[in-house]
Amino acid sequence: MTIVDGIVLKERTVGEHDKFVDILTRDSGVVEAVVRGVKKINSKTASSSQLFAYSRFCLQSRGKYIYINSAEPVHIFYKLRNSLSKVSLACYFSDVVRYCVQENTDSENVLRLLLNTLYFLENDRRGEAMLKSIFEVRFMAETGFMPDILACHRCGRFEPEELFIGTSDGVFYCKDCFSGESENFMKVNAGVLSAIRHIVFSEFEKLYNFRVSERTQKSLSDFSERYILSRTERSFRTLDFYKSLITSKGNLI
Repeated sequence: MTIVDGIVLKERTVGEHDKFVDILTRDSGVVEAVVRGVKKINSKTASSSQLFAYSRFCLQSRGKYIYINSAEPVHIFYKLRNSLSKVSLACYFSDVVRYCVQENTDSENVLRLLLNTLYFLENDRRGEAMLKSIFEVRFMAETGFMPDILACHRCGRFEPEELFIGTSDGVFYCKDCFSGESENFMKVNAGVLSAIRHIVFSEFEKLYNFRVSERTQKSLSDFSERYILSRTERSFRTLDFYKSLITSKGNLI
């Protein structure tokens, strides 16, 4: 048997009483496990194995499956369900993690990023647009796709007032060095560059401690979404649904 801390990313019903869950763990990446009898009224694992439950799981391998023998909830993130946009955004985060994180990988920083972002989201500590950008950029950095934002890729200028940043490779050029030949670049100001640098390089304790203007946030949101979709080379239906909700409200994405 193995004791792991993890958060449930997805659940799928099997038969009348059982389900499969995908769990992001600290040391073993994303683990698929079977929860027996979870649909029964007297189930002892129902709350601790529900979507977005952060729990301590006792896992046991039997044959080709991993089973949850017992589980103790640590934090359920239940208040996310009070907002359709919040729970939809959380589902998008979960889909990204499930797609990118494999089994048997050290996922401590990814788990910490997801837990902290969901905590801020659940408690309205930051706006949804900012949290989405923070998660997208930092997740890419934590999984080996850190944007190259130290200096202009050609002349080495550190902080130009205007620059062009690549949405597929994350490099940037100052206005004077940009050739304008690629459509995979977007023009941003120094505030966007500063925000990206903060997200990439900050310690977790300071990651969420910054503010940007609405204009800067719009550009930051545009970059972070285009960058993660380009790097993962796919779309996410949960993202499409979240954007449809926000667009219908007339909010900033």
